[in-house]
Amino acid sequence: MLDYPALRAVATIVQTGSFERAATVLNVTPSAISQRVKQLEERLGVVLIVRGTPCTATEKGEWLCRHMENVGMLEAELFGQLPALVDPDEPRQRVTLQIATNADSLGTWFVEAMSNFAKSSSYLLNVAVEDQDHTAEWLQRGRVIAAVTSLEKPVRGCRRFALGVLRYHATATPDFVARYFPQGVTSEAIRNAPALTFNQKDRLQSSWIRRTFGRDLDYPTHWLPSPQSFVEASLSGMCWGMNPTQLTCEHLASGRLVELVPDTPLDVPLYWQINRLAADRLADLTREVVTVAKRRL
Repeated sequence: MLDYPALRAVATIVQTGSFERAATVLNVTPSAISQRVKQLEERLGVVLIVRGTPCTATEKGEWLCRHMENVGMLEAELFGQLPALVDPDEPRQRVTLQIATNADSLGTWFVEAMSNFAKSSSYLLNVAVEDQDHTAEWLQRGRVIAAVTSLEKPVRGCRRFALGVLRYHATATPDFVARYFPQGVTSEAIRNAPALTFNQKDRLQSSWIRRTFGRDLDYPTHWLPSPQSFVEASLSGMCWGMNPTQLTCEHLASGRLVELVPDTPLDVPLYWQINRLAADRLADLTREVVTVAKRRL
């Protein structure tokens, strides 16, 4: 038999980040929460919670958290049909869905889809940000129940939906281009022109260089993990960067930004992958994601 009070304690600790806040949510003492987790970990022979500030789940703990998400969805469906099962004295437990997306989707179209879904749903959302090439790993490890990813191959146990492509342009200000590329955007010049990179997982600049010049080239770079600030940094003249069409179209039209090499966009196909066990119950979520993506990408 599964010890659901203990499983719920683990999930709530991960969601709130601490034993104390989890105790408040579940209306029990911190000691009771600690005892439940300790007994479950001893029974399973694995650590489920990494104690810290905040507390986080281990890989095994994450799988238990996703299981509790599915249980929460099943219970919500059941209580809707049989409301007499609900104990009016117990605090209402709302299910929080763990979802991953890439930063540029979050900065351009994904919030609209999440907002549309949240307005007509009782679910809460916890949206994590990861590079589109790595969000599928979160699904595989059980960290999230659904993700926007560049992985075309369906993750095991998931359904996949094509969303469209997120188009990027290598952009900079006219002054930056005049300063660093007086003889044109050559492979030698690109080695001296500072670029902008989101984080160590960001390969957009390297992919554009490889496609444009036919080979990999080293280049200097600044680092800035923010899509909006990416555009602002490009507009400031400090760098060139790969920026989504949705965030740069007006600047390109006005001439504040220009493409380093005209008509060399980089298209990144995106997919929505969702855990098959939850897919039917979250059909409204998938519909909003696909509908908004088809319109905005």
